[in-house]
Amino acid sequence: MKTVAGPTDRVVVVGAGLAGLSAALYLTGSGRAVTLLERADHPGGRVGRYRGADYDIDSGATVLTLPELITDALAAVDRSPETCVPALRIHRLTPSYHARFADGADIRVFADADAMAAEVERTCGPAEASGYRRLRDWLARIYAAEFTEFMDTNFDSPLDLVRKSEKRRALVELVRLGGFGRLGSRVRRFLSDPRLARLFTFQALYAGMPPADALAVYGAIPHMDTSLGVYFPEGGMRAIAAAMAQAFTDAGGTLELGAEVVGIDYAGRRARRARTADGRSFDCDALVLTADLGSIERFGVRRRRLLRAAPSAVVAHGTVPTAVAETWPVRAHHTIEFGQAWDATFAEITGRRGRGALMSDPSLLLTRPALTDPSLFIDRGDERYEPFSLLAPCPNLAAAPLDWVRIGPAYLRELLAVLEARGYHGITGHFAVDHLDTPRTWLDRGMLAGTPFSAAHLFRQTGPFRPSNFPRSSDNVVIAGCGTTPGVGVPTALLSGKLAANRISGDISRARSETPRTSGIGFGATP
Repeated sequence: MKTVAGPTDRVVVVGAGLAGLSAALYLTGSGRAVTLLERADHPGGRVGRYRGADYDIDSGATVLTLPELITDALAAVDRSPETCVPALRIHRLTPSYHARFADGADIRVFADADAMAAEVERTCGPAEASGYRRLRDWLARIYAAEFTEFMDTNFDSPLDLVRKSEKRRALVELVRLGGFGRLGSRVRRFLSDPRLARLFTFQALYAGMPPADALAVYGAIPHMDTSLGVYFPEGGMRAIAAAMAQAFTDAGGTLELGAEVVGIDYAGRRARRARTADGRSFDCDALVLTADLGSIERFGVRRRRLLRAAPSAVVAHGTVPTAVAETWPVRAHHTIEFGQAWDATFAEITGRRGRGALMSDPSLLLTRPALTDPSLFIDRGDERYEPFSLLAPCPNLAAAPLDWVRIGPAYLRELLAVLEARGYHGITGHFAVDHLDTPRTWLDRGMLAGTPFSAAHLFRQTGPFRPSNFPRSSDNVVIAGCGTTPGVGVPTALLSGKLAANRISGDISRARSETPRTSGIGFGATP
């Protein structure tokens, strides 16, 4: 593995999202003097928060898988979730999701194999339950072949796939399993019910691909989502970043909030200092940069020209009276509200060369976190409210250059009207929206094509073909975040921070991840 040559005693990490926090923890644990610079007034990045008058709400990712990766990062500085101050308490959601379909059917998703098989038999019949068990086994084998040698690893070249015996064996196993076929068609070999098939293929959207086009190797994502469990920390997703930041500073690291990096000074091919908007500078021997691919070049790092961006999203955050929400047809932390359309929906949101469109038959994600963590309820006089988020996938600005400043509020009203018609009575009149994020929001934050999901996981943008975390334009700048390896998502962001740290300090943390992650042992289940 190629590493930064020369002195690496002083490291500056730009960005205190999960990737930056992970890198900072591993580097601090390796004995480096680390300074972490964050432009916001709190850590978290895409797992941050919005602050209302009397409540906070998660501003980004709401789905947590593989919480063990948080434990690994904390362990780098001899901390654990239990020894953080305050303690980081993470609970498994049961069910992980509650899916509702246009025909009125609903299916709950359980991580436990027997519980999920019983749910499938209840809703789709015994033959589908048998198919589910075979599918679960196949997804697990895809994940086991992929995790260590393709996700939790640094690539110096695509030739690593054939040069290194471990990767060569993993590649042969993926080929044997049909990993380079198409995810949608592979899942349909096990499941005939189209509703059930959706639950094990919609995750392809995380990779920026329709299930019909996504490689079957991305079956690792539904495996994490449906078999390994979905989790939620007390206090919200933002509690993860807060705990990691506190562990970092307790271990001697320096965290500077409100420190927006506006430039990096180079001496030849080496970064020497980071400059912030308030006129300060921070000297370094090596630098970890977590800027999005859409803005990375202003820091002196060249990126590939022909990257295709993943789809984007419209996300509304606010509050709703609990008395209203309790009348809705589903009572769950995460509800996936599927429309009737499927292939057409993916065609609309992944459209290329300006051909994208808003969903004509929306599929939506509804999140009610207070159902898991009652401390998030908001009492206003005699009435109780709760935080509520609504996410609608949409095309990025390269696929559909829409005027979101103009159409954003109107589109939200359309989405709420759709939910009202589907039985979510009162949502149009009682959902008080405090923040509406659209592709324009993400573009203004420097994100590629106005998407928070960075580059799509096409074959040419995956694994050793994804933008490298050790760009050739510098000798001591490494990259972390969803735009580089291993890719998009909370667990992959945490891994990317570790992989970036390994480029500076050597592969000191590999021993912790020699075995693929298989369970959430040590984390409590939601009552």
